[in-house]
Amino acid sequence: MAHRREEDDRGPERLCIVTRASRPPAEMLRFVAAPDGRLTPDLKRKLPGRGVWVSLSADLVTQAVKRKAFARSLKQPVTVPADLADEIDALLVKDAIQALSFSSKAGEAVTGFTKVESAINRANIVAVLHASDAAPDGVRKVGQLLRRRQQTDRRPVHVIDAFDSNDLSLALGGVHVIHAALEAGPASTGFLACWGRLNAYRGATASVATLPTDQPGGSAPD
Repeated sequence: MAHRREEDDRGPERLCIVTRASRPPAEMLRFVAAPDGRLTPDLKRKLPGRGVWVSLSADLVTQAVKRKAFARSLKQPVTVPADLADEIDALLVKDAIQALSFSSKAGEAVTGFTKVESAINRANIVAVLHASDAAPDGVRKVGQLLRRRQQTDRRPVHVIDAFDSNDLSLALGGVHVIHAALEAGPASTGFLACWGRLNAYRGATASVATLPTDQPGGSAPD
């Protein structure tokens, strides 16, 4: 029965070849064997052929490589890159950066401290982004603005520091982008979904801050 579930690539849930737990496809990674026998991540879940699935976790991908679980589940020899977990991380970053660029093109993103400050004060923002190499003083000042906003507008705002200034500049069409804000809209929603997958894959929940409402001791950045 387990083998049948593993081979079924069409049902509402998929079986992780490491944990043997079933989860929705959105919480999984699909892999197929390319014609040359190389194991290929299928992040869009669209490549032809029989797929096998691993839960959305870099640690579990690493375990699958070490256990040689891909060849066993695909029932054929496959060439598995030793750095597969890093390869997938890079692909997820690429997807997120592309989605962020769509937010910019849709007019849902602003960059630069002054514009971010203005957006925090007036706009329906859903996220603030800091470059991972941002100066602590700038991050602190933006955090103060967000906490002040929270006194009158308690809708959550995601604070994201998963990308460096080069990534943000590439996505948002600026030069040395350090701070950015995203206003509510379809493109921003799409980016947040991609970022959520990257964050889940990395298991990096500590790098995510959602501003608290009126509870003391929240996790807003200082």
